[in-house]
Amino acid sequence: MMQPSLAPSSAPAAPVRGWRPFGLGFRPFFLLAGLGALGLMLLWLLLWHRGARAADYYGALGWHGHEMLFGYATAVMAGFLLTAVRNWTGQPTPTGLPLALLASVWLAGRLLPWVPGVAPLWIAGVDFAFLPLLALALARPLWAGANRVNRWFLPLLLAMALANGLVHAEALGWAGGVAARGSTLMLVLILLLLVWVGGRIMPFFTEKALTDARPRNRPWVEGAGFGLLLLLAVLQLAALGGWALGLTAFALALVQAVRLAGWYDHRLWGIPILWVLYTGYLWLIAGFALFGLAAVGGFPQNLALHALTLGAISVFTLGMMARVALGHTGRPMVASKPMALAFGLLNLAALVRVFAIYLAPGWYVGWILLSGLLWLLAFGVFAVIYVPILLRPRADGRPD
Repeated sequence: MMQPSLAPSSAPAAPVRGWRPFGLGFRPFFLLAGLGALGLMLLWLLLWHRGARAADYYGALGWHGHEMLFGYATAVMAGFLLTAVRNWTGQPTPTGLPLALLASVWLAGRLLPWVPGVAPLWIAGVDFAFLPLLALALARPLWAGANRVNRWFLPLLLAMALANGLVHAEALGWAGGVAARGSTLMLVLILLLLVWVGGRIMPFFTEKALTDARPRNRPWVEGAGFGLLLLLAVLQLAALGGWALGLTAFALALVQAVRLAGWYDHRLWGIPILWVLYTGYLWLIAGFALFGLAAVGGFPQNLALHALTLGAISVFTLGMMARVALGHTGRPMVASKPMALAFGLLNLAALVRVFAIYLAPGWYVGWILLSGLLWLLAFGVFAVIYVPILLRPRADGRPD
């Protein structure tokens, strides 16, 4: 009599081979963010220090601010959301050709201002289209998902599109004095996303990485943190400074410090892929505190702004890209020594840009160049390590 077979009824799927640049959202957008960070900073240093001519559409300073918020940070956000929403909802998000087209819109928005003869309306239209298209790509999976809270990403993305529209309205000459408010609104919305994502992932990552760790979120801290951040946004957009803005920023820094303390475990400093997220969050706290000092005349506002952008946003997003790319390509959640060095270099770039300039302003030009060089080294290491990871199939042979 024939014995029953112990083999599975169907053969396992063959390992995925070849290039996978559009296998899942994190791949093209983390690639674009990492390489874009190098190109954007190198070009900015040429504009700022060497006097290279900026594209007429934004102007040098306007281009730098716009591209760091609506270029680099938006690419990281897109890669994260296109990947995370698929996990949260179990619904497909764009891959293949649709993902390639979406990434191409982002890239075109970066390049068109530098192409001679392109009409300003084309520059504005292409760049503005990206965030609504991203919202459209995420609308169906978010709406089909069981967790309704996740749907708040849709109005968030549309609010970001509004912020970008304000920048373009001034660049096109349609309205005056609105670009700064658009940039401020975008910064606050990115910080809001960082605070929300941090509360969702950092306790989870800490618990997974450290045996017997017990991170916790307190409801009153969560509510106060988001409420104070929204109040700070209202005060900023209404151009209400002084002690009202300063006290709000101080309170926000304190609440976020209490929040971080609820997750903290001293053992995390031995795990670079974890401590980079904590240092990014520490920059967020420091940035809010310095912003409060700036509101009452106790610290330069530009330096406080860089604590939030170069410090909080850049450090946190570099850590996020490093971890998400490892996890979604079937690799161990361990940062290599060069990548740990890159995390340190980016933190050092922020320290130089914020505190070295404040303490020794006579060396301003040198500090700016040093900070830019450290940024380039950090993202250069990321590019060398992660470009192959982002382009190639998963290490375990599974599909994305």
